Amino acid sequence: MRERLTRVFVAGGSGTIGVPLVRALLAEGHQVTALTRSAGKHESLLGAVRASVAVADALDRETLGAAVRAARPTHVIHELTGLPRDGPRRRSDLASTNRLRIDGTRNLLDAAIQAGARRFIVGSFALLAPRTPVSLEPDDDAAAAIRSMESQVLEANSRGTIEGVILRYGLFYGPNVPSTDAMIESIRRRWLPVIRGDMGQLPLIHIEDAVSATVRALDAAPPGATYDIVDERAASLTEIAETIVEYTGSPRPLRVPAWLARLVAPYMARLFSIRMPLSNAAAKSEMAWHPKYKTFRDGIAQMLPIPREL
Repeated sequence: MRERLTRVFVAGGSGTIGVPLVRALLAEGHQVTALTRSAGKHESLLGAVRASVAVADALDRETLGAAVRAARPTHVIHELTGLPRDGPRRRSDLASTNRLRIDGTRNLLDAAIQAGARRFIVGSFALLAPRTPVSLEPDDDAAAAIRSMESQVLEANSRGTIEGVILRYGLFYGPNVPSTDAMIESIRRRWLPVIRGDMGQLPLIHIEDAVSATVRALDAAPPGATYDIVDERAASLTEIAETIVEYTGSPRPLRVPAWLARLVAPYMARLFSIRMPLSNAAAKSEMAWHPKYKTFRDGIAQMLPIPREL
């Protein structure tokens, strides 16, 4: 059995998963340093999670290296993104995140190795992860960035310079997840249409379950492991929207033909065509991790427990 972990460096500690992850790590008794690139978030982050806070830009190799060395981490968790608050709606919204997943990963991984960290855990994205067959366009910049991020970590693991673990999260949802709040508001205002005959199957994960899997990976995942961190059943965007309608008493969304969605919002329309019913079996069997919320309906029922009367 490994010795109890004490020093964890969370890059992206002020993000959607970063804040609840830092809280969970502190509750487990770990010493935590949360990295944020925004000096403006420093004080609010300290108050929110009672962690040590480092301010550095992951794209600035020297300042990031100094911050990681100062923290002397045994483990580094990579949750760096630069997404819009309510989620990406067009390809250009992913540009800064793509750079963080390529250059930021290289900088953070090198800093972790130089600081003597034992393990490097990266939060990847199930929808864009390299698979056979490839579900999205193979030349997609975002998919290429994910491939780069994952391969950098797994190659370092193969060289024996650091233990690497890849966690491929499904789409986050839950309380305090900005994209969930934005979707609920859009549905209430009837701004979000659904596509007729929607046969999509999107992998999802409640934010609490993503956090619990990440904490488990600190000492339960074997080096070099790659896991899909998803709930028990994929869901279409239409099912997601109709579940939110049910639990908020909102008006039913407009239904539009697929060609119209592709014309008006081509990036978002791609989500309606994705069929990716992934399995969490490996994470359950190898890490003894089990999602608290088995389906999107379970998570929304907890988040919005008392439907309004229609």
